[in-house]
Amino acid sequence: MAEIAVEANEIPAQLPNVRVAVLGAGKMGGILLQAFLKENLFAPDQICATVSRQERAIALSTQWGVDVSTDNLEAVKQSDLILLGVKPFQVPDLMEKIKPALTKDKTIVSFAASVKTRAIEEAAGIDLAVIRAMPNTPAALGAGATALCRGRFVSAKQMELAVRIFETVGRTVLVDEKHMDAVTGLSGSGPAYVYIIIEALAEAGVKVGLPRDVATQLAAQTAFGASKMVLETGYHPALLKDAVTTPAGCTIDGILELEEGGLRVTLIKAVMRATERAKQLASS
Repeated sequence: MAEIAVEANEIPAQLPNVRVAVLGAGKMGGILLQAFLKENLFAPDQICATVSRQERAIALSTQWGVDVSTDNLEAVKQSDLILLGVKPFQVPDLMEKIKPALTKDKTIVSFAASVKTRAIEEAAGIDLAVIRAMPNTPAALGAGATALCRGRFVSAKQMELAVRIFETVGRTVLVDEKHMDAVTGLSGSGPAYVYIIIEALAEAGVKVGLPRDVATQLAAQTAFGASKMVLETGYHPALLKDAVTTPAGCTIDGILELEEGGLRVTLIKAVMRATERAKQLASS
């Protein structure tokens, strides 16, 4: 996973009055922390993070220029906004450890997949603001897609803050919690589906005579450009598809092969299957 370059910034932070703790600064936690610094959302002295091993804490503290430790309780004590970046099965134990430091003035944002806001609220034992997030890995390059849903005690201001922090790594949408498993199946798992499509297009390019590096670059840029057309024009994908498909041309023959091969149905089934798995994990 690519690291985001972080440089010292002398401009005042955009949110100078908020202290942030990233509990579990692994893949996604690390991505977000670096984005906060790169976008100057928070100053380094406003951020603290935790990891499981002391040697890792020392290395990351040096790399990022922020306080990184193994002490979750202390990190929560000194923070207003707490991001939970641990694995889902670790959440109950983590909540038990940080519970003494939680107050109604703090906000928790969890991106532990399939862990419901109510489970975190009940573990806290107070009317705590809990926001659930489902980002995806392209957030590492500022091109992520994140869905957010609110718990029972979240104010409009707290929700605005959550949107603001995830906008540093891409686009953000707000959904009801009942839709979060579907988000996991679509955008959470979706990059893997798209990588397979890009890989297949590149293999096809090789099959028809292109050098592999050229085929891969053309396939990836085509996927990127098509996605950008959908996002920036606002046109329905079907309308954009029709604009490429001229009568009796090459594209319609390719589309017929895709339909005959069941690509559309297979992708729909992939999202449905991943969504169902997310529901199973949420209920376990």
